[in-house]
Amino acid sequence: MAGRLYIAPLELERLLPDLVAETTLITGANLAPRRPLSILRLEGGQLRQANAFWGLTPPWLKVLDHAPHCARAEALTTRPMFREAFGARRCLVPASGVYVWKPQPRFKQPFLVTRADRGPLLLAGLWCRFHTTLSEYNDSMALITVPTEGLLAPLTDRLPAVIDPGNVRRWLDPQTPLAEAQALLAPAPGELLGAFPVSRRVNDPANQDPACAHPTGPMLNHPVPQER
Repeated sequence: MAGRLYIAPLELERLLPDLVAETTLITGANLAPRRPLSILRLEGGQLRQANAFWGLTPPWLKVLDHAPHCARAEALTTRPMFREAFGARRCLVPASGVYVWKPQPRFKQPFLVTRADRGPLLLAGLWCRFHTTLSEYNDSMALITVPTEGLLAPLTDRLPAVIDPGNVRRWLDPQTPLAEAQALLAPAPGELLGAFPVSRRVNDPANQDPACAHPTGPMLNHPVPQER
C-alpha cells in the first residue's frame, strides 16, 4: 500500500499549464497519512490546486481512525465508502515518490518508488467534503492503489495508480463515464517507474530531513533501449 510520500518542490505549471494554484504545494521528505496534502481537481471546469486531509472522511464516518488513506481500484464501484466519490469527486496528488517496504529476513528495507526520469508523478485519488457548518467544511482524500507488476512486484503488492498528464482532464471530469475512468487505473508501464533503497530513517515519520529520500543503492528499473 501507499503509507508514505516524498513530495519535493515541483514545477507543476510546466506540466499542467492551465493549473490555477491558489495554495502553496505541500512538500516534505516523509509525509504520512492523517495530515494535509495538496490535491488537484476540477472546479467549474478549471483545474485547481487545493489542500485536503489524507484520510477519506465522509460525513457519516464515526471514528477518524477508520478513515482510509488508500482505496483499492477494484472496490471503487462496490464499496459505499468509495462509490459516490469515484463517480463525482476524483482528484490527483502531485508527488515525487512513494515509499514502500520490501520484506527481508530480519527487517523491512525501505525503497522510494519514483519515475525513472525523476519527474513528477500524478497519483490518482478520491476526495470528499464534510460540512461543519453551513459555510465551513473540511475536505479529505484517499489514494487509489492498483496491483504492482514487473520489477517492482517484489517490493510491494500495490502502488498508487499513476495518471498520465494527457489524461488529467479525462480522469478528473465527473462527466467521464465510469468505465473510462476505471480503465485509467492500470499498473504503470514498466519503463515509467524505478525504485532505489533509502535509509531506514524513513521508518519514523518524525524524521523529515532530506536524507530520508536519498538513495543508498542503485535504482532498480528497466534499461532504456539504445537507439541504433
